Amino acid sequence: MDQMTDTTPLSPPSDARFVLASASPRRLDLLAQIGLAPDAVDPADLDESPRRAELPRIYAARMAEEKARAVASRHTGAFVLAADTVVACGRRILPKTETEAEAARCLDLLSGRRHKVLGGVTVIGPDDRIVSRLVETQVTFKRLSEEERATYLGSGEWRGKAGGYAIQGLAAAYVSWIAGSYSNVVGLPLSETYKLLAGFGFRHAVPDNAG
Repeated sequence: MDQMTDTTPLSPPSDARFVLASASPRRLDLLAQIGLAPDAVDPADLDESPRRAELPRIYAARMAEEKARAVASRHTGAFVLAADTVVACGRRILPKTETEAEAARCLDLLSGRRHKVLGGVTVIGPDDRIVSRLVETQVTFKRLSEEERATYLGSGEWRGKAGGYAIQGLAAAYVSWIAGSYSNVVGLPLSETYKLLAGFGFRHAVPDNAG
């Protein structure tokens, strides 16, 4: 279930800059897909370690807000968009895999099972007001054979990916079922992000109905 906080429409300055608080090329590509291009990219560079016993939903929402706040402090009077993508098996938060051993453990957990991808999105406006949303997508992997597992690990595509896979890449062959936002699994729930920005009054996210 999506969670949403303050969504009161605003009247921001027409020249307010748009800053993406992420270095992810996937998020840049996704924004470009809906015609949005940030004026600046400024990663938050925070400690992203989950807190002791922190649940996946709370973690995803917290990280998105902390990233947005950190970057907004450096860009007064701008719109700041931050997001965090968390892959969870039950209450377990899977890592952004940096080693093949980590990726192998993730694949073993995902093989033949359903898991959740949680996307936390936070926007901070020019007057420091905040809107946030948490989006959940459910994904099921087919049971992987040893050959499929070895092939994916050998591809290196898992490196730096939440849960050790990229649904927009080779791992698409292993996804047998999905419910919810596909772009959320890639890295940013586009429909929800667009609605947040448009409801917030961001000039480039307001549909042009003229003509």
